[in-house]
Amino acid sequence: MQIYSARHYDLEGAFKEFQDETGITVEFISGSDAELLQRIKAEAADGEADVFMTVDAGALWNAGQEGVLKPIESAALADAVPADLRDSGNQWFGLAMRARTTMYNPDKVKPTDFDATSTYAGLADPKWKDRLCMRDSTSAYTQSLVASLIGLDGYDKTLATVKGWVANNVDIKSNDVELLKAIDAGTCDVGITNHYYLARELKKNANLKVTPFWASQAGAGTHVNISGAGVVKTSDNAAQAQQLIEWLATKGQSSFVDGNHEYPVNESVKPEPVIAEFGEFTRMPLSAEAYGSKNADAVKLLSEAGYK
Repeated sequence: MQIYSARHYDLEGAFKEFQDETGITVEFISGSDAELLQRIKAEAADGEADVFMTVDAGALWNAGQEGVLKPIESAALADAVPADLRDSGNQWFGLAMRARTTMYNPDKVKPTDFDATSTYAGLADPKWKDRLCMRDSTSAYTQSLVASLIGLDGYDKTLATVKGWVANNVDIKSNDVELLKAIDAGTCDVGITNHYYLARELKKNANLKVTPFWASQAGAGTHVNISGAGVVKTSDNAAQAQQLIEWLATKGQSSFVDGNHEYPVNESVKPEPVIAEFGEFTRMPLSAEAYGSKNADAVKLLSEAGYK
């Protein structure tokens, strides 16, 4: 069985476990979301892809819109995956969840400093001027966050938020690890990263001076995105492909998410110990359509705001 995967995190353990349990051999073709989707379309009926796996809800939505995925009926997936983390037409299903939230240096920021600015828009408050680090505008993480805010608040309000970040002399970092290290070093006091990067760094250095603050708990909730998968419409192994996706969402859920410190989508599965220490949070309902259809608007807005 062939998986066309844009997910580059540690996968070996989970899929070896699946192979050992079922006898089904799993092979990977890796690439970006766009590359793999284009390849599936170009190969059409002659292709070998059985599963399309990606790390962004917008990319999953786009794959559904392009008509390359096969709707499947699965009581196991309907039970394991919350409704907003799967396609309403059963073309794709979320399998792992990541939260993108505020991080801060506890030596320089108190949790009470967030009382009046606990949302993403709150980082536009002048109190954070010359204290804020964030990711670059080309990052899919930045674009999905901004797309979700457009879906939630509208274009004009989100533009004002991003302009506020820019006005605060936001220090742009090229990756989340660099951003976390800057917070730890005191180069900036607050920033926004995916939660699992902090978990990785804490495994290396338990004394890292970075603490997560769950954004927008009194509002829409913390922004999340998903890794997920769907069965390719032209698959010759559709039953096995469905079996794999069901296994990843149920029996194999911990094996799939724990190695990268991601949150399980299956609410009956507990998060692994490092991220469990971060505490519980209310997540923003995920709109894959907003992430996908509003991505171009997000790119335009970032440019209009002067966000680099």
